[in-house]
This record gives sequence, structure tokens and C-alpha cells, in this order.
Amino acid sequence: MNISGYNSDMEKSFNPNSGFLYGLAATVILFVLAQSVFFLVRAVRRAKKCDMDMSLIRRTIGSTALFSIAPSVSIMLGVVTLAKFLGLPLPWIRLSVIGAITYELPAATSTANALGISLSETVTDTSVYTAIAWVMTLGIMPSIILPPLLMNKIQNGIVKIKNKDGRWGEIFMTSLFMGMISAFSGMVFSHVREGVKGLLPVSVLAFSAIMMCICGLLVKKAHIKWLENYALPFSMLAGMIFAALGAKAFGL
Repeated sequence: MNISGYNSDMEKSFNPNSGFLYGLAATVILFVLAQSVFFLVRAVRRAKKCDMDMSLIRRTIGSTALFSIAPSVSIMLGVVTLAKFLGLPLPWIRLSVIGAITYELPAATSTANALGISLSETVTDTSVYTAIAWVMTLGIMPSIILPPLLMNKIQNGIVKIKNKDGRWGEIFMTSLFMGMISAFSGMVFSHVREGVKGLLPVSVLAFSAIMMCICGLLVKKAHIKWLENYALPFSMLAGMIFAALGAKAFGL
């Protein structure tokens, strides 16, 4: 049997939107939904045993469900972005269970760049697809393993710093946040010397930041409180539209 020929045929026939992958994704999502329903039912039963006001419980459940729509918009945009080149099942699993668009997209992009693969079209190479999936999975594992082991020590250390000097504690937390932002910004500014192609990501970043500032001003000055929950998805959507228009205008 020609193994190399078999592997080549398998790679050509690989479909990231196959029914099998959809089945795996649906199984995972159904498990998460079942888990949510289980704890919801247990919580309602416990509330009844404690003679809590059930009308208040129902209003709380309704408002919580409504409030969850806003964060879901940015997640949905993330799924759509990743689905363009990874198919729908993998991003659906990643962003519905444990992942975040701030991690998943850079992880996929960095892996593809390391392999010299363009993400302008759907990935059909099994090696590339599995490499991206493994990087996305293994790269986020420390965030699951380390918090139970180190969170108490880190939190106690931060509390000690704040108690000793409140101003220094605020500077410390701001520095951590700026460090995280700088790590992501490096990907944006790494190709600025490549002309329009390198400047477009910077322009998209600036435009998205401006949109976020506008939303913040509307919330603070115009007292449009509901916009606070939708500022991130609005800014992401505006940035995506700006990027699409810019790429089309310059033929990228």
C-alpha cells in the first residue's frame, strides 16, 4: 500500500466543515448546555427550599440571560472571523467553551505564519489544521492549570502591595495590563515597514480604538448606559468593516 499516496489523498479530501467535526462540536456544546441547565435547575430548587421570592428569581434569570447577549456578540464575531479559514466546528468549540478571541486569533495567525501558510482561504491541509488546533489548545492550558496552584499566592501578594502603598498597587496593576496590551500590539506593528500592507493593521487598530473611545464618551457624557455592554462588539465590527474596505481599496 502506498502510504504517501494515501496521506496525500486524505489531505486533499480534508474538509474542516465536515459532518464529523460538526458532530463533535455539537456534542461538546450540548454537554455545556446540559451542564448549565443542570445547575440552573438545582439553583431554582434550592431557592424554593430557602423560601426566596420566586418572582425575584425569575426576574434575575431573565435579566441575566438578556445581559449575556452583549458579550456573545463579540464572541460570535470571533467565530465568524476564525471560521473563514478554520471552518466553523473548531472555532465554535474553542470560543464556546474555553477560548477567547484575544487569544485564539493570534494563536492561529502565529502558527500559520510560522508554517508559511496564508489564512486568506480555508485551510485544507491536515498538518496545518492540526498544528493550529494543537497550538490553540496547548497554549491556553497554563491558564487552566496555574490559577488553582498560584492564584492565592499572586492575589495575596497584590493585596500586600496595595495595603503597603495604594498608589504603587494601582501602578502595578496598570503595568500588568499595559504589558498584556503591548504583547498583542507587537503583532500589529511588526510589519509597518512593508508599506500599505503593513500600515493597514495599524490603521485598523487606531480606528477601533477611536470607536471604543467614542462609545466610552457616549456612555459617560450622553449617559447611554446600554452602550457600555456593546462597545466592544461595535468597535470590533467597525474595525472589521474598516479593514475590509481598506484591503479592497488598496487591492490587498
